[in-house]
Amino acid sequence: MATVGIIANPAAGKDIRRLVAQGRFIPNQEKVNVLKRVLAGLGALGVERVLMMPDAYRLGAAVADGVPQGVELQILEMVVFNEEQDSTRAADLMAQGGAGCIVTLGGDGTNRAVAKGSGSVPLVPISTGTNNVFSQPVEGTVAGLAAGVVARGLVELDSVTTVPNILEVQIGRRPPEIALVDVAISTETFVGARAIWDVRTLGEVFLARLVPGSIGLSAIGALLAPSPMDDGSGLRLRIGQGGTSVIAPVAPGVISSVPVESWAPLPVGEPVEIGLHPCTVALDGERTFSLLSGQSARVTLSRNGPPVVSVEAALRQASQAGVFTGGYADTAG
Repeated sequence: MATVGIIANPAAGKDIRRLVAQGRFIPNQEKVNVLKRVLAGLGALGVERVLMMPDAYRLGAAVADGVPQGVELQILEMVVFNEEQDSTRAADLMAQGGAGCIVTLGGDGTNRAVAKGSGSVPLVPISTGTNNVFSQPVEGTVAGLAAGVVARGLVELDSVTTVPNILEVQIGRRPPEIALVDVAISTETFVGARAIWDVRTLGEVFLARLVPGSIGLSAIGALLAPSPMDDGSGLRLRIGQGGTSVIAPVAPGVISSVPVESWAPLPVGEPVEIGLHPCTVALDGERTFSLLSGQSARVTLSRNGPPVVSVEAALRQASQAGVFTGGYADTAG
């Protein structure tokens, strides 16, 4: 049975950056509309079952009238805490349930939580968050078509997916935390409102991705060193006076001149000690935990990222195979 998972974060696109910056607000009704478009694409490709994460806003119930004929929508049976662990647990259940692909609605933080549980299941990220470096803009209908051809095995997975580098943060013997785009070390000692928008609080920034068209903390490094390293390495920045400055869009509508004391490549597999104590550690733009004096922590660039579907590559290969033309009816059954 061709199965696709859907994880839609109802909190994505609603954090404090709507107050301190000009972050876009995406109402849940628009997310419902996007979900219905995704379902239309899945139905057209013969996907038989969709597993969806439950949430307090009942987005799954809201799309029930948009489920195409022949598609069974199942809301996962799980306890909801309205925290990122919901997405991690849902992704794990979808992987166990045989999902051939997981569609996500959210930003970098949402996809980070999903990647912690999705294992080797490929992701189709649809950007509905504040910072969208990992998740790129894609129309829901088209994303549904791409997820459908992947879940039904109509394309060669290795040729339509990429496995990006990620950052792993190791504290003592605890399992490492991950970040898909950036790890920022803040001089603030409390998590507070989580999102980082004031660069004056930054001590260090570690980057896994350098995308000049991005927004958020990763834009600092992307505009400082826009060319990807030939060896696949990331970037480590020390924030402070004495070096250069970078004009970067650190939040929607907020462009700051960021002083960079020094910067250097971050090679794959070489752990780097976090030097600032005490501090808070932000993963993909959101302060996640505090690091106390005396605690040691290391950041490592890793090749253990989740496989990500290239929507364009998947649809191109499917079209070349005749999926969308005359012989498809027999293929879809």
